[in-house]
Amino acid sequence: MFYVAIWIITLFISIYLFKIVSGSLSILKPNLISIIFYYSLLVTSFIGALFIVLNIDEHYMLTRLHNDDYREIGFYWICYIMIFMPLTMLLVTRLFGFNAHGEFHNYLKKKVSLSAKKDRDIFILMTTLSLICFLAVVYMIFILDKIPIVELFRGASNLDELRINAGRGFEGNIVFRNIFALGLPPVLSLIAYIYAIKTKSLPWWLLFLMLFGMSIFVSVYDLQKAPIFFYVLMFILVNIYIGKLTLNFRWISVIGVFGFSFLLVMYKVIGNMSLLNLLSYNTGPIGRMILSQISPFFLHLELFGDKIDPLMGKSLPNIILNLYDIEHVRSARLVMEVYYPEKVEAGIAGVLNTIFAGEAFANFGYAGIVLGTLYIGLFVQIIYISFIRLPKNPILISLFVYFTVNIPRVLVGGFTDFIFNSYWILLFFLFVGILILSRFKQEIHKYYSEVYMNQKS
Repeated sequence: MFYVAIWIITLFISIYLFKIVSGSLSILKPNLISIIFYYSLLVTSFIGALFIVLNIDEHYMLTRLHNDDYREIGFYWICYIMIFMPLTMLLVTRLFGFNAHGEFHNYLKKKVSLSAKKDRDIFILMTTLSLICFLAVVYMIFILDKIPIVELFRGASNLDELRINAGRGFEGNIVFRNIFALGLPPVLSLIAYIYAIKTKSLPWWLLFLMLFGMSIFVSVYDLQKAPIFFYVLMFILVNIYIGKLTLNFRWISVIGVFGFSFLLVMYKVIGNMSLLNLLSYNTGPIGRMILSQISPFFLHLELFGDKIDPLMGKSLPNIILNLYDIEHVRSARLVMEVYYPEKVEAGIAGVLNTIFAGEAFANFGYAGIVLGTLYIGLFVQIIYISFIRLPKNPILISLFVYFTVNIPRVLVGGFTDFIFNSYWILLFFLFVGILILSRFKQEIHKYYSEVYMNQKS
C-alpha cells in the first residue's frame, strides 16, 4: 500500500502541473505536452513502474534482473521525472509569460496563412524534394535483399531476422536512406496535404497522393508497428490544427477500437500469439505499452550501477564523438548484448530502448537523470511555446505536428538525441530555409516591379 500511495500522490501532482503547462490535457485536444504526459510517461513508464516495484509484473525482461533493489530505485526515479519535468516546464512558462490555456486555444482558432506567389515557389521546391525522396525509396528497395512486409505475405518464417537486416543490416548509404527515404516523406506529405486542402489545387493533391503512398510504405516496410500509428496521429493533429476536425468521444472510441484491433492482428500475424497472451497485461500490445518500454530502464540501472562503468558520453552522436576519436556506444544495444546474448548471437536482437533516463544514467550516472529531466523539461517547453507563437502556415504547422509526435517517441528512446539531433536540426533549417527563400524571392520581385514602374512613369 505504501508504493501505491506514493504512486497516487505523484500522479495527482503530475496531472496538476502538466495541465498548467500544456493548456489542456483533454484527449479531445491533443498537444505536445499532453502526448508526452499520456504516452511517454503515464502509459509507457509510470503504470509499469508500479507493477514492477510491487513485483507483480511477471514480465519476461525482469526475469533477467538480478538485484531486486533496483525495482524500488527505478520506481522512485520515475516518480521524480513525473514531478520535476513539468515543474521545470512551469518555470519556463512563467519566465516567458506564457498563458498556456489561452495561447493554445487561440492557436487552434487561428486561420492558416497562405500566399499565392510564395506558395508557387514552395510547390516547385516541394516537388523537387519529393522526387529526391522517391529516388531514395527506390534506392532503399534496390539495396535491400528482401523487404520484410513483402516476405510476410510470401509466408517467410524468419521475420525477426529480416527486420533486423532491414534496419541495422542495411548495406547502402544509411544517411541518405534515413533522411530522404524514411524521414522526409511523412513531413512533406503533411505540408502537401494542408496546401491541397486549403488551395483545392490538383497539382498539390497529386503531389500529396504520391507522398502519402511513400509515407505508408516506409512506415510498414520493416514490420514495425509504431510508425504507422504515429503517422496516422500526425494526420489527426494536422486536421485539428487547421480546423478541419473536431474530436469527440465517438471519434476517440472509433480510433481506439480500430487501432487496438489492428495491433492485435499485427501481433497475431507476426508473433503468432494465442488470444490469451494477446489480451494479457504483461504480453501482447498491452504488455508492450505498459511494461516492455519501461523494463529496460531497470536493466540499465542494474547494468551501469553494479556491473560496468558509466559510458561518460559515449552515446553522444557520432558527429561529436568523431572529433575526439571516441567509439560510439548505444546503451540500449549494450543492455541487449549483456542480458540477451543468445538473441544477439542469433542475429534477431536490436536494442532495448527505454525512457530517456536509462541512457542518461548509463552515460552520466544519477546526475544524468537529475539534470537530464530538468534539461528535457526546459527543451520541450521552449519548443512548445515557440511553435504556438510562430505564424500558422502549412510548413510551420507540419513541423509543429512532426515534433509534437516525434519528441514523445524520442523521449522513450534515449537521451542524447535531445543534446544533438542532426536530423531535427536539418529538418528545421531546411523548411525554414524554404520559407525564407520564397519570401526573399518575393521581396526581390516586388523591388524590381517597383523600379520598373517608377522608370516607366
